[in-house]
Amino acid sequence: MASLQILTKNFSGWVFFCCCCCLPLLSSSLPPKGALSNHHACRLRKTNFQQAYIRNRTYTLAKMARVSDVDTDNRLIGQQIYVNIKENNRCYVMKRIAEIVVEDVLLTLAKNRYPYVEEVSHFLASLTSELSRCKFSGHIERQQIERNLEEIKKKIKQLGENGKTKAIGELDLLFDYIEHACTDAPKTGRNEKKI
Repeated sequence: MASLQILTKNFSGWVFFCCCCCLPLLSSSLPPKGALSNHHACRLRKTNFQQAYIRNRTYTLAKMARVSDVDTDNRLIGQQIYVNIKENNRCYVMKRIAEIVVEDVLLTLAKNRYPYVEEVSHFLASLTSELSRCKFSGHIERQQIERNLEEIKKKIKQLGENGKTKAIGELDLLFDYIEHACTDAPKTGRNEKKI
């Protein structure tokens, strides 16, 4: 105790004390490196979803495609995509589903069948680009995520053209699920009800 008093009497001793004793104690409460950055990498600005123009285009496109959807038994986007998936990985799942829908559905022959496909696919591609650093966390969960994504791909392929029609008809759900999973802000519109 006496040596501590001697150290603190002069300025250099005080600085030494702070650097060696206080800073390690303060920094030990910080989250592990990378934990915070992954959370922020899986977040979108709420303003992405507040553009009435793109929301209307997406919902209108979905409504038009639903008219042609003859399969009422299957659903591509719903709570089943979150089976055994923790909430912190849901944005990653939605990013991957958006990539599948853009690549396997919207950028195929569907772009010639419906209006607004180009605008909606560009919007979804910009969201997935913004989420490019969003990664899953947890090794065991990765297998479940991949199984769920493969199930969606398989279902689209199995249903053929109607699978693509169904995916387009569920673009409004995709929009809502991405907004819900990837933004921190309170939800508006259709998201007021629990998804």
